[in-house]
Amino acid sequence: MVVYRTARVGLRVTEGQRRRCFGLLRSAGDVWACVLEVNAWRRRRQDSPLAGYQELCRQLAASGPGTFGDLDSVGARSVLRRFSDAWFAAAKRRKAGDATARFPRRRRALVPVRWYQGTFTIIGRRVRIPTAKGSPALWVRLARDLPYPVEHIRSITLGHEGGRLFLDVTAEVPVAAYPPGEGPDPGRVAGVDLGIIHPYAVAGPDGQGLLVSGRAIRAEHRMHLADTKGRRRAVARRAPKPGQKGSRRWRHYRRRTRQVEGRHRRRVRQAHHEAAKTVITWAVQQRVGVLRVGDPRGVLDVPAGRRHTCGCGSGRSAG
Repeated sequence: MVVYRTARVGLRVTEGQRRRCFGLLRSAGDVWACVLEVNAWRRRRQDSPLAGYQELCRQLAASGPGTFGDLDSVGARSVLRRFSDAWFAAAKRRKAGDATARFPRRRRALVPVRWYQGTFTIIGRRVRIPTAKGSPALWVRLARDLPYPVEHIRSITLGHEGGRLFLDVTAEVPVAAYPPGEGPDPGRVAGVDLGIIHPYAVAGPDGQGLLVSGRAIRAEHRMHLADTKGRRRAVARRAPKPGQKGSRRWRHYRRRTRQVEGRHRRRVRQAHHEAAKTVITWAVQQRVGVLRVGDPRGVLDVPAGRRHTCGCGSGRSAG
């Protein structure tokens, strides 16, 4: 028995490699925009939408090679798969009565690209990202060692956040085996409560319990909010009017703001990851076989006061 796990690894690239990687993301955005444009034409002609993965792949094959720059057919098909999944997920939600579900109709400048086993090469910390036929090979360097054996890796996904490039590496990992009498017991059940301030509170068998403090996450939110307010007050007078091009100082401020926002999201995501890992480690030590997690969706919508609905805990992210 195996499970699939994904690890995010940053990339250390030169200026030329960075330009080519973002070029691949832009080409993927062109594929996404092309599908939207084709469906817009079909909608104006009152034809059925083009949403099936096989239909989209046939349209891609008809476009011919080199249509989307350095992006190869495997990477382009991953964008089509992403669009098809999003379209059918929205259709399923609307059929179930969810009127808020929306079909994918918004353009994206940069879209993540995925490649599957056999199309990429990994040698140590170096990764060869597939490109279109006739394009130079694109080798990039990872910021750290991969947590999985190379032979278990099934796909890589090129993405970005806050101007930083990364690879999401998905591997097929066998389920951990335990000696007889030491593994998780399905008869031992623990309940997990997702909190507003503290991410996890666990009540286990034999009167055991665990509380993962969320004070650090809350402090990160508050410090980030104070820093954001201060920077906004400092540049309020230099903000351009609607339709006016901002100055170089204003563009520098916007670029710095995106970097700070990305750093804040990474810190919060890492803190939630470490909190969840603490819960799983405790459950394994207690031989808990079943974790029953409460559903927090809708809790933060209850008008229970400003401090209660600050949204700093895991209830917001889990909902």
